[in-house]
Amino acid sequence: MSKVRTRFAPSPTGFLHVGGIRTALFAYLIAKQTDGDFVLRLEDTDKSREVAGSREHLIASLKALHLDYDEGPDKEGDYGPYVQSERLDIYKTYAHKLIEKGLAYADPYTSEEIQAYRDAATASKRAYRYRDNRPENPPVWDGTKPLRFKSSPKSYTYTDEVMGEITTSPEVIDDIILIKSDGYPTYNFAHIVDDAEMKITHVIRGQEFISSMPNFLALYEALEIDRPVFAHLPHIMNEQGNKKLGKRDGAKDVLDYIRDGYLPETLDSFIATLGWNDGTEQEVFTMDELIEKFSLSRVQRSGARFDEKRLLWMNGHFIRELPVDELYKRVEFFWPESAKKQPEAYKMQVLSLAQDRLKTLKDLPALTSYFFEEPRIDISLIDENKQLKKLSDEQRADLLSSAKSKLSLLNGWSADAIQKALNELLEETGEKPGTLFSLIRIATTWAKFSPQLNDTLELIGKERTLARIDAAATAESSR
Repeated sequence: MSKVRTRFAPSPTGFLHVGGIRTALFAYLIAKQTDGDFVLRLEDTDKSREVAGSREHLIASLKALHLDYDEGPDKEGDYGPYVQSERLDIYKTYAHKLIEKGLAYADPYTSEEIQAYRDAATASKRAYRYRDNRPENPPVWDGTKPLRFKSSPKSYTYTDEVMGEITTSPEVIDDIILIKSDGYPTYNFAHIVDDAEMKITHVIRGQEFISSMPNFLALYEALEIDRPVFAHLPHIMNEQGNKKLGKRDGAKDVLDYIRDGYLPETLDSFIATLGWNDGTEQEVFTMDELIEKFSLSRVQRSGARFDEKRLLWMNGHFIRELPVDELYKRVEFFWPESAKKQPEAYKMQVLSLAQDRLKTLKDLPALTSYFFEEPRIDISLIDENKQLKKLSDEQRADLLSSAKSKLSLLNGWSADAIQKALNELLEETGEKPGTLFSLIRIATTWAKFSPQLNDTLELIGKERTLARIDAAATAESSR
C-alpha cells in the first residue's frame, strides 16, 4: 500500500471556522496514525472571492491547534507549489491532454447565449444542461475562452468511507468548465489534478461535494487517474440541530476561540467528537488518543450538533488537567493589569487557587483581580444572594463584625487556622455555612466566584482581609 497522504485544501476567502477545522483535523489524524503526510494546499483560483490576509489566517489557525502540516505554502516539499495560482502551467498540461483525446473543447458562447439556453430549458420544464447545447464545431482553444469537458454521461459507483457505497446518476453529468477565460482552473478540475500530482491518497471534505462527485468521477476516468479514498463529512449543525451551523450560531473564527481563552487541546478534542466517537463512553481525548483511536468508519452520517455548553465544560476539564507551571505559561496575556508587576511566585500561588474555577483563560481577571488590587464594594452582590438577602442590614453588619473579631485573634495566618476559626464562628453565630461563608467571601473579594474561602483569605493576607471585612461592615451599617 502506498504511503498515506492527506490534504487540507481551503480557499483563502475568510476565517476558518469549526467545520473547516474538523476537515483539517480528520485529515491530519488519518495521516499521523500511519506516519503519513498531511499537506496544506491553498485553492485560490477564484480571485473575486479572495480576502486579504486569509492565507496568513488559515496558516495561523492550523498552527494554533497544533495541526502541523508536513508540506505547504511555507513548508516546501517534493510536490509544490502548494498554492494553486502558482500551478497554472500544470493545469494547462492536463487540459491539453484532454483536448488531444477529444475530451475538452473551447466554449464559444457568450453569457447571454448561455442564459437564453437556460431560459429555454426552464420554459420547457426541463433541467438545464450545457451538453444539450454543445457546439458542433467549437473553435481551437487559445485560452481566451472557457475550456469545457466533453462528457459521456453514465453511472458510477464508489465507496465513501463515511457514507457507504454510492451510485451516481448519468443525468447530472455535464460539460463542466475546466479552465475559465481568465486562465484560472475551476475547483472541479484543479483539485483532481493537484491530488494526483501530490499523490494524495485520501480526500476528506464536506458532504456538499457529494452532488459534484459524478462529474469528478468522469474526470478521473478521462484523465486516467486512479481514484483516491473518499470521505464526505456531514454538516455541523446548530445547537437545536435544525440547520447547518452559521455565524449566528457559533461558527466563529477559530482564532477567536483561542483569544477567548479556549485551549488548543479543548478545540481539537471537541471538534473531533463532533460526529465521531470511538465506540466507548469516553468524551475527552488527548491528541495522542485521537491519533490512536480515530477512524473514518466511526464518523456518523447524520449532522453533528454544536453544543457550546459542552465546549465550555471540556475547556474547564483541560485547564484543570494542566500542571500549574504549564498553565502559567498559557495565561501570560490573560492576567489583570494589576498583576503585571507582581512577583511570579505570588501569581503562581494565585493561579493554583483559581485553576479549578477557570472555565476559560479569559475568566482569570474576574477570578483573581482581588488578589492584586482593592476590589470595588458592590453591595448588590450581597442583596442578590438568595441566602444573604434574607438578613437585615444590621444582621449582616453584626456577622461581619463578629468575623473580623474572630479572625483578628489568630496568631498564625494559615488556611488550616482560618478554617478552624470559621468553623468556631459558625457555632458561635448559629448561622449556616452557606450564609456566613458567602458573606465573608463576598466582603473580602467582591466577586461572583472565588476559590475556597480559607485558601483565598490566606493568600489575601490577614491585614487586607480584616480591612476589607471592616469596610464591608461599615458599608452595611451606613445603609
